[in-house]
Amino acid sequence: MSDLNSFRGEVRGWLAENCPPEKRGPMREDDHCFGGRNWQFKNEAQRVWLDRMARRGWTAPEWPTGYGGGGLTGAEAAILREEMTRIEAHPPLTSLGIWMLGPALLRFGAEEQKRKYLPGIVRGEIWWAQGYSEPNAGSDLVSLQTRAELVGDEFIVNGQKIWTSYGHKADCLFGLVRTEPDRPRHEGLSFLLIDLRTPGVAASPLRLISGSEHFSQIFFDDVHVPKENLVGTRGRGWDVAKYLLLFERQMIGGMKAGETIRLSEFALKHLGQEALRAEPLLRARVAEFDLEMAAFETLVERYGEEATAGVALGAKSSMLKYFGTELNVKRHELMLSILGTAGLNLDGGDAKTALDWLGALANRIGGGTSEIQLNVVAKRVLELPGS
Repeated sequence: MSDLNSFRGEVRGWLAENCPPEKRGPMREDDHCFGGRNWQFKNEAQRVWLDRMARRGWTAPEWPTGYGGGGLTGAEAAILREEMTRIEAHPPLTSLGIWMLGPALLRFGAEEQKRKYLPGIVRGEIWWAQGYSEPNAGSDLVSLQTRAELVGDEFIVNGQKIWTSYGHKADCLFGLVRTEPDRPRHEGLSFLLIDLRTPGVAASPLRLISGSEHFSQIFFDDVHVPKENLVGTRGRGWDVAKYLLLFERQMIGGMKAGETIRLSEFALKHLGQEALRAEPLLRARVAEFDLEMAAFETLVERYGEEATAGVALGAKSSMLKYFGTELNVKRHELMLSILGTAGLNLDGGDAKTALDWLGALANRIGGGTSEIQLNVVAKRVLELPGS
């Protein structure tokens, strides 16, 4: 315990000295750093913060130091997160490479692939996108039809992906393709890494009802992908995909529910004490939400401690995804109730609340619908009998 206390003191001192003041406080959209070959830093503080954290490997604190990570234990990584939260330090890198691809490579990747890709992910040198969903393969992912035919030392990829986060801006894509079309659906898939600069790749953004264009559709027309970009065993890509989905659902659940300000504080700020006194039903709904949020945070903390102890999260990631996204919708509905008509002014002011609410509704679908998550929880966590 004394070693951890000493480590906490070291982390606290390092953050105080190295986290720029501009990289603290509530995050705005421009505060995210996605990295990549063509990334333009929004300001010097963003560049400095990424550089300093990456040098210590703290963009991926629990990865082995041999692959550029921080080499921290689970307990030490938890302390780092706590100390960053304490000063409201921004994440230095917003990266599917760290949250999703990296863990999959650490488990399934060849040693050559780990040494080639992981250090660059830590430094934010490549912007990675995920290529899973297709027009006719969303929650039923194993029905995907994008094909990859092995010809000599290359896979020739043809097909389409959709709802790809920032696929029109990313450098590379990790995703599932069908390499054995005659085998059962789960057995004919492979996990490939594709450079989106390769001839034959075309990407275009999709505008959502919120006005955002962070999703895209990607088309592959005779795209040549080196055979060494296959992760894991050919035809066993579903094993990699399932493992990666655990991290995706955990990530979505944690991100979408986490906020730095309690809803009660938001209500007090926008309505004031007298107006709140006159709205007992609203007060009750806000209090109920803050209690639910506190319970969710306790759940996240518990699972974090289990992970530190070496317990795999498994299907419980579906619980985080479900509760996180549902709480996010509820939060924004209540925020709009608090703001009233001011929250509907899309030309300025508090307009972002209405747009964020529209985006929150879509989060019920991305990463597996809420209904799918409930089925997973019922079957694999509660072990309820099937119909």
